[in-house]
Amino acid sequence: MDTFDVIVIGAGPVGENAADRASRTGLSVAVVEAELVGGECSYWACIPSKTLLRPGAARAAAAAVPGVADPGPLDVAAVLAWRDERTGEGDDSGQEQWLDSAGIALVRGHGRLVGERTVEVTPAQGVDDDVDGQVRRLTARCAVVVATGSAPVVPPVPGLAEAAPWTSREATAVESVPESLVVVGGGVVGCEMAQAYADLGARVTLLARGTLLGGAEPFAGEAVAASLRDAGVDVRLGVETQGVERPEPGGPVTVTVTDADGAGPAEVTAAELLVATGRRPRTGDVGLGSIGLDPDAPLAVDDSTAVVAADLDGAGRPWLYACGDVTGSVATTHQGKYQARVCGDVVATRFGDDGARAADVADAGAWSRYRATADHGAQTQVVFTRPQVAWVGPTEAQARAAGTDVEVVAYALGDVAGAGVTSPGYPGRAQLLVDRERRVIVGATFVGPDAGEMLHAATIAVVGEVPLDRLWHAVPAFPTVSEVWLRLAETAGL
Repeated sequence: MDTFDVIVIGAGPVGENAADRASRTGLSVAVVEAELVGGECSYWACIPSKTLLRPGAARAAAAAVPGVADPGPLDVAAVLAWRDERTGEGDDSGQEQWLDSAGIALVRGHGRLVGERTVEVTPAQGVDDDVDGQVRRLTARCAVVVATGSAPVVPPVPGLAEAAPWTSREATAVESVPESLVVVGGGVVGCEMAQAYADLGARVTLLARGTLLGGAEPFAGEAVAASLRDAGVDVRLGVETQGVERPEPGGPVTVTVTDADGAGPAEVTAAELLVATGRRPRTGDVGLGSIGLDPDAPLAVDDSTAVVAADLDGAGRPWLYACGDVTGSVATTHQGKYQARVCGDVVATRFGDDGARAADVADAGAWSRYRATADHGAQTQVVFTRPQVAWVGPTEAQARAAGTDVEVVAYALGDVAGAGVTSPGYPGRAQLLVDRERRVIVGATFVGPDAGEMLHAATIAVVGEVPLDRLWHAVPAFPTVSEVWLRLAETAGL
């Protein structure tokens, strides 16, 4: 069958969620995927990277507790084997079975738009195609959803591309750990991979143009930089990469850098080089030009995830939707999946039987307000370094730039009883941003061991706009680290 109600281009976590939600009111749905079903997150990003980071974190947590014997070095082979087990060793048959069980058709190959509601699928290298290597043309009766994610950016530094650098894919899929590694980039990927490879025994140098974790509060990046240095990582901030040389394929690579004042140059040589300087929406080969859209720009969407520049169908409804990294508005798997759930619900409501979907609300207007629009005002992020960094909402600088008068309420995590019984010298800080006028929390940052596990309470408070006076009655258990919520409330004057 080459005609479906809905066609989703991209079968990563975002595309899967959009397809699942769109299919729940009886619409027929197909997803088109050129690589592995489950996408970047499952095989080359979130799952393998956090699996590589976990053993070092567990070792450090154990070593910090009095009476625990020195855990010793990590068993690198066992760590890599666990990584392979968690990623299914590149076998996506389980994901394919899930699609089949949900009644969603899988079309293997590279999908691109060739006109309104028309997707051409060409065989992808190394992937068996459903139609014996022939080009296949699919038609959507209702909607097309683009969920093609993003791709790593390799900056135009002289010699960099020729040096065959790693991107996040290679860094998370290694079969052996190099003796030394240079990491270019101080964002989430750069910091996490510097941490992981230092734990695995590599000599790591981290080069960053500015501070670490520039999207977080400054104290978070400072804590991570200090911790990485304690772990043996050579962290160099405010440096510019000027050139890269690798005379022999597979041989050592040399990176030339200057500092922020133009001093230098200095050279750093290592066995491998990881470039972690950001990602870009994967729009270049989706066929956007065939429908009059810019193939080099993110797909801008409205709150319903409809592409704002696309034409309407004959009934005046948007037919093109997008979600996840490809929109340029979200950059995490969890936020992209949330946007995809909204997308699928919107498509199901606009084109399918919306009776079941709207049954739990008073009217269609209520359905639209509560379920069929995306609200990204409380985006969350967790960085799995040591210490972990977790935040929701804006930073203090971002909030003030947006015109919000915020009060900063901070407390040291090590000063609560739960931290003291966890380990001596428990590090970390919790910080809330409180809207002075409304007396609600608009942002929060936690820096410390397993800080990500404390984030969702703050997310609920931000999304629910819970007044501080009401949060006073949310009593944290004793002795837990989350008792910091009581101390934060007291610091705020309650």
